[in-house]
Order: sequence, then C-alpha cells, then structure tokens
Amino acid sequence: MTQTPTKPHPAPSDTAKRIRLVVWILLAAIVSAGLVWYAALTASRPAPEVPQPAANAQLVRGDSHRLTSPAVEKAQLVEFLDFECESCRAAHPLVEELKKEYGDRITFVNRYFPLPGHRNSGTAALAVEASAQQGKYEQMAAKLFETQTQWGGKQESQAALFRGYAQELGLDLARYDAAVVDENTKERIRKDSEDGTALGVTGTPTFFLNGKKLVLDTEADFRQLLTDAAR
Repeated sequence: MTQTPTKPHPAPSDTAKRIRLVVWILLAAIVSAGLVWYAALTASRPAPEVPQPAANAQLVRGDSHRLTSPAVEKAQLVEFLDFECESCRAAHPLVEELKKEYGDRITFVNRYFPLPGHRNSGTAALAVEASAQQGKYEQMAAKLFETQTQWGGKQESQAALFRGYAQELGLDLARYDAAVVDENTKERIRKDSEDGTALGVTGTPTFFLNGKKLVLDTEADFRQLLTDAAR
C-alpha cells in the first residue's frame, strides 16, 4: 500500500529563530521611530577621549551671539551648532521653547561649529553671520532650519539659495555679498569652531551650562538642569 508523503514540519529550533527574528525587526522599528529630540540631545555625549581645552579657548567671546538678555543673569547656556545638522534642526524648536521659558534668567548663546562632513555647513554659517551683521541672525538661522530638508546633504553650493533668503529677509544685498566674502566674517566662524574643538566639542548640537558640557538623556533632564541653574 502506497503512503502519501507528508510535508516535513519545521524543526522547533527553526520556528524559534523565526520568532526571534520577527521580534528583533519589531524592536528595531520601535527604536527607529523614537523621539527625534532624543537623538538631538544625545549628540552632545562626550567622546571616549576628550582633549583638554587650550589655554586661549573661550566658551563665550565678546562678539558671541547672545539671543537673550536677562536683566539679572542666573546662568549661561551655550550651544555649538551646525545649520546643516539634522539633530540641530530637531533640537531647534525645543531650544526656542526654552528661550521663552528661561530667557529672563538665562543668557542663551549660539556659536558656529560647521562639521566637515556637511558640504554647505560652512556656507550656511557665512550666510547667517552676514545676516547677523544686519541684525538678522535669528531670522536667517530659523530660515535655514526651516528649509534644511530642501538643501541639506547636497554637494553643490547653496550660496545662491541662501542669498535668496537674505533678499526675502529684506537685507541690503550689497552689504550681504560683501560680508560673505569678507575674511573677517570667515575668521569669526573659524574662531568659534576652534574654540569648540579646544573645549571638546565633537558633534552638534553640544550644550554647555555655566561652563559645564552637558550629557543629556531626556527633555525633562534638560529642563530640570535649566530650572536648577535659573534659581
């Protein structure tokens, strides 16, 4: 009597492997969908080996961009940033909220730190600094973060696009053009970057609160640190 062959059943070990694979795929999806600002805040974690600050490095200089001017300063929060950095763009709305909440007690300071892997980060910094010379630092910075998805990551120069933004902001374009090519403007940005490197900045955004480099895990931690410093 001929027996009908039966299909082999997967071994228990194979089934277990498949289940584990599905679980790992689901976990990976959950992690990748986590809060954007978490990646932004943890970008300031120190490298395993942090260089000692150079003797002439300064966290804040006389010409640093102070975004708030409290009548009585309780603390200073310094941010080193790159306008082409996705984490900086993700952190920007939170920083704006914190400025409104703590700006009457804490001085918020921005410093340039263009990363070498970003083709237009230096060009963006020049556009912002040229705009700052006409009193439009925050407006140009906000514009670049708002439009970053349109120009970030491109290999060709975005200088013309940034000049268009300057026109939209009502800047004197002759003054803007002169500032962009001025060696003093470039040196201003280089000095920020050099200070950041000497102070141990390795990525952006990196925050310093009252001179201490912050290692942040959550938005709640960030707020609590500012609350404590502002008392």
